[in-house]
Amino acid sequence: MNTDTAINIDDLRRMAKRHLPRLCFDFIEGGLEDERGLARNESAFDRHALVPRYLVDVTQRDASTSLFGRRYALPFGIAPTGLAGLFRRGADLMLAEAAKAANVPFIMSGVSTASIEDAARVAPDHAWYQLYGARDRKVSEDLIRRARDAGLSTLVLTVDVPVGSKRERNLRNGFVRPYRIKPSIALEALRHPAWIADYFRHGGMPYFDNWVPYAGKDASAEQVADYVSRQTPSIQTWQDLETFRRLWPRTLVVKGVMHIDDARRAAEMGVDGITVSNHGGRQLDRAPSPLEVLLPITQAVGSKVAVMFDSGVRRGSDIVIARCLGARFAFVGRATLYGCAAGGVKGARRAIDILRDEIDRVMVQIGCAAFDRLGPDWLMGSG
Repeated sequence: MNTDTAINIDDLRRMAKRHLPRLCFDFIEGGLEDERGLARNESAFDRHALVPRYLVDVTQRDASTSLFGRRYALPFGIAPTGLAGLFRRGADLMLAEAAKAANVPFIMSGVSTASIEDAARVAPDHAWYQLYGARDRKVSEDLIRRARDAGLSTLVLTVDVPVGSKRERNLRNGFVRPYRIKPSIALEALRHPAWIADYFRHGGMPYFDNWVPYAGKDASAEQVADYVSRQTPSIQTWQDLETFRRLWPRTLVVKGVMHIDDARRAAEMGVDGITVSNHGGRQLDRAPSPLEVLLPITQAVGSKVAVMFDSGVRRGSDIVIARCLGARFAFVGRATLYGCAAGGVKGARRAIDILRDEIDRVMVQIGCAAFDRLGPDWLMGSG
């Protein structure tokens, strides 16, 4: 597909939908239960209006942003998206490559289909690793060791998956362990020959590469997936965070923080950053949108840790609004995954370019020459 013709992220979404079988697209697109969380994440942005300032010289704009001691070209990065290699083989490393080219961070998913070591090879200065704590704590400790030995700068501990959520699209499609794919779903996949050809050309179901060393010698992709499902989800505690802080000597981020008290406690324990996130509306359907709790959290801990944001971003203006509410940085997951599913590295780069252009146009329109200057004064009713 020619992703260069995409005008916005929704265009890439439609291209991905055409390329992927329904089973795969539903996995990316879906939330859980009634999917109220998905709707809330996106509608939360609609409650904020940007107030423009004119007669300002915005001939030169700077959207670059400092985070953890380095300067990134843009104020957003690529969030972790699990099982990406099912949607396009090699997608994890394609996303890493796109992030490196754009000079933005890429967070490798804890259930990626490539390895920590491969991510470090492709994007040594831009790859971070998302840790899903395993029930076997020795596995978690070894994953941390591997990320450290590979030279990755940042570990992202994701804490908002204490239990598997009721993702009803996946349940209806039979796309849960053990897989029970319905005949109608399998037949629908035949309407996507390019994906089918790619899937079988590369040997079928991809491996969760980071988990292969722990699943047993010569384990098949299915057996590795079974092992992962036995190890995760797992309940993480403050004691685990304390242990991981001790084991990880570099930048440590806690992802999934939604309560002020949790943000304060994490800051007191010495983490470097927190990501305000509800897992893209995929874990607790009745949770608030991260945007709704962002400002109170940034007011409580923003001077102690870097407060970041994800969930619901579909436009460059969404990233601007998140910044006005205090987020130092934003992450996008579905947007770049749509692009990658539709067109590989080229599609992922197109998603980044679309958001880059939209941010730039908004900055011109509201009279802000530097992204770092954005704050509540640009929001209606906040000045």
